[in-house]
Amino acid sequence: MKQAAVHWIAPIWRLTASRHSAIRVSSVTSVANLRFPSIRTDPLPPIPGLPMTHPLSAFSFAFITLASVALAAEPAGEAGFTSLFDGKSLAGWRAMGDSYIVKDGAIACNPKGKGGGNLYTEKEYADFHLKFEFKLVPGANNGIGIRTPLEGDAAYVGMEIQVLDDTAPGYANLKPYQFHGSIYGVVAAKKGHQKPVGDWNTQEIICKGKQVTIILNGVTIVDADIEKASTPKTADGGNHPGLKRDGGYICFCGHGSPVEFRNLRIKDLSVTK
Repeated sequence: MKQAAVHWIAPIWRLTASRHSAIRVSSVTSVANLRFPSIRTDPLPPIPGLPMTHPLSAFSFAFITLASVALAAEPAGEAGFTSLFDGKSLAGWRAMGDSYIVKDGAIACNPKGKGGGNLYTEKEYADFHLKFEFKLVPGANNGIGIRTPLEGDAAYVGMEIQVLDDTAPGYANLKPYQFHGSIYGVVAAKKGHQKPVGDWNTQEIICKGKQVTIILNGVTIVDADIEKASTPKTADGGNHPGLKRDGGYICFCGHGSPVEFRNLRIKDLSVTK
């Protein structure tokens, strides 16, 4: 479990103590991003050094109880996920050049990099659930390769999930399968769910067999069977041998735009299918 400090975020609560030190926590309290319903404990156990009528005894018990629950619980929906990025280094990644650096706790595409190249995970993945956040600059263009080998264009030898500033005027006339979240050349994503350029977006990529699902800011923008989507031919009419691959590396494709990625974590679904 990832141990984090307890944070009280917008606490809205009311404590009422009777002469017997019964306590009621009313409304909702949020601790470490977890939300708790009303809690009542009656009566309270004694706290050494404080009389049972002292208001701090009631408050301390409530705080300790909520804090203990927050630290013991795993965030909802995160069970089985492991981090792909420590926020400080590219440990666990394989760089093919100097296109990526660590900047302010994020993996950033380095526009000044001279070597070019992609950034690959050290491990290969077949069926998986990837979660991350990303931030764009105006006109940004990048991509996330999945099930790709270490050589070749990920959009063809594997699959590339497009990362793009859909609002840029220069991209207005792109093909539908070239916009953000699309499986490049194969499946077009639903548009209109990006946050304003400069804000952090959340995204998920789920691969299980031939089914690929892309969720952007809580909205499913792709949910496709890639075998059916490429039969009798792909959307761009090109050859995409990577669609037949069962596994490979995950990579960031270095297109030069200073896109940033953070909070990367993955759940291997291969062992549970």
